[in-house]
Amino acid sequence: MSDDLKTRLKIAKSNFKKKNPSQKDNEKTSFGKAFQLSTELVSAVLVATIIGFILDNWFDTKPWLIIVFFFIGVAAGIINVIRSAKKMQKD
Repeated sequence: MSDDLKTRLKIAKSNFKKKNPSQKDNEKTSFGKAFQLSTELVSAVLVATIIGFILDNWFDTKPWLIIVFFFIGVAAGIINVIRSAKKMQKD
């Protein structure tokens, strides 16, 4: 029974490879890559700014922590974009 299953799996895999010879359908388009990079940058800035806003309200230090965390978010976003771009270029 297991030999029959192995044989059927091999046949299914070979049929799948014949139908999908390349991975081009799974590759991201240029628009998709640009959207991913911009989303990573914006989300890092947004999350850091929200954290700064919450801490400012908590410690009553407006607007200092918002400003500090905004720049931390910008730096983190740029680092993430560079890292993702290098990974995309390698692939």
